[in-house]
Amino acid sequence: MAAVIFLAGAVWSFLEIADEVMEGESRSIDTLILLSLRNPDDLSDPLGPPWLEETMRDFTALGGVAVLTLLTLFSVVYLFIRRQSVQALFIVITVVTATILNNLLKWGFDRPRPDLVPHGSIVYTASFPSGHALTSATVYLTIGALLASAHRENAIKLYLIGVAVLLAVLVGVSRVYLGVHWPTDVLAGWMAGGAWALLLWLAARWRTGGPGSRF
Repeated sequence: MAAVIFLAGAVWSFLEIADEVMEGESRSIDTLILLSLRNPDDLSDPLGPPWLEETMRDFTALGGVAVLTLLTLFSVVYLFIRRQSVQALFIVITVVTATILNNLLKWGFDRPRPDLVPHGSIVYTASFPSGHALTSATVYLTIGALLASAHRENAIKLYLIGVAVLLAVLVGVSRVYLGVHWPTDVLAGWMAGGAWALLLWLAARWRTGGPGSRF
């Protein structure tokens, strides 16, 4: 029941954010947050020492196509070696469909990237929702949930899910810090990615035997 409530809340939140973005109501808060992360005397200079900016680039790479593709590939191969082909196929389906969902949403909303500050990372696509936030949330939460399902101890389960959430959060925050996304892009990406991962997880659990299954 809690999972269903979270899923409904995430979908509702995404729709609310999307509505505010399309109506332009989020522009003021987006602008305020983005500019608050910059040196007011030089908008090309993010707040903090140089090492912080480099750290944020490292964090943003955790949600990049190359890193997530390698992580997905390694996870799938590992599961096939362990003869867990169902779980391996689940990861592939989740990641591929999340990528398609991300591209469709970007195409549908077609929101321009922030133009207030110089970008700290090269970008190619539309801004809403954040693809890094969406896909990293989907991939890390899916892998975290699969790992957690292999353990009985609640402390280990919470730790693994917590790490997955933290990684997704760091990726999203880095996108705003580097000026390549509006904050609402990232929030929407987190909601969409989390909802998609949870939806497919619930569907898989139902398909393979319900809450008591060892999927």
